[in-house]
Amino acid sequence: MYTCADCAVRACGTPEPEDLPKNCPMREREMMDRALEKYSLSENRDFYVTASEIEAIGYCQWPRVKETVQLCLRMGYHKIGLAFCRGLSWEAKVFSDILRRAGLEVVSVICKTGGVDKTACGIPEEHKIHPNEFEPMCNPIAQALLLNEQHTDFNIALGLCVGHDSLFYKYSDALVTTLIAKDRVLAHNPAGALYCAEGYFRGRNT
Repeated sequence: MYTCADCAVRACGTPEPEDLPKNCPMREREMMDRALEKYSLSENRDFYVTASEIEAIGYCQWPRVKETVQLCLRMGYHKIGLAFCRGLSWEAKVFSDILRRAGLEVVSVICKTGGVDKTACGIPEEHKIHPNEFEPMCNPIAQALLLNEQHTDFNIALGLCVGHDSLFYKYSDALVTTLIAKDRVLAHNPAGALYCAEGYFRGRNT
């Protein structure tokens, strides 16, 4: 079992590592070689190189919004899919405008598309936010299928719920990046709970 999050050696950051932990993934040389080969595939090479170039050019200078726009432009994408949460409609509108000003076409689909009550997919009435009322389900699979039908070049997830985003990634034909990770409590900054994990948020994260 790999435990990189607990590693104090960080041998992966040196050109000629010596003291590898016993469970270091880098001991899996065959797997590492197989992974490296995949970066040479036409479907991966340009995308990975471009993303890495953007990392270097905008390092500690560009916000994620600009990095995302530049990735789309430098990859030569034209039609961008935006799957967003209804609760972040304002953010979706602002970001769509930014993409359009950059010369990109935007196809956006809201999470509640379909207008189907949550009970239709097996969610018990008592597990609704407002039981015994019409409550439209989040529909990440439909969001993905609708964007697939539009043949988007690249998709962006904006504020989809935990787990709902996973289904969107699963069914999206195009590659996906996430612009905003939803966190209703921390102004969509989930890392805040980690920074406070040993202090104000002790005991609140599990």
